[in-house]
Amino acid sequence: MSEIETFEDLEVWKRGCNLAVDVHVALAESKDFAMRGQMERSSLSTPCNIAEGCERDSTPDFIRFLRYSKGSCGELRTQLYVSERVRQRLGQPPLENSRAMIKETKSISKMLQALINSLLRRLKNQKEE
Repeated sequence: MSEIETFEDLEVWKRGCNLAVDVHVALAESKDFAMRGQMERSSLSTPCNIAEGCERDSTPDFIRFLRYSKGSCGELRTQLYVSERVRQRLGQPPLENSRAMIKETKSISKMLQALINSLLRRLKNQKEE
């Protein structure tokens, strides 16, 4: 992996931002303020934790915040599943692009884990030198 200069260089951060925008747009008309607020927060938390960790200038801190980001991404995926079920029981259609957003959370989680693994290997190699 090449050196990361800024969090804006990371494809996973870009995709996390795009997903957060998609979630906010999909929920713009929602009157379920509790679910809407939770989903908006977890969607924002995913790229924000990537940025915060990267800005700390410490690989262990970066890894810790990437793990927070991965957790938030899983939280959002769960909320999307629950939202689908709630809307189904209420006779409403699922959120627009719900399945695509679920798929994207899975991809982002995989990307985050790959980045974590890469940083862990780098730390291990630095300790061995």
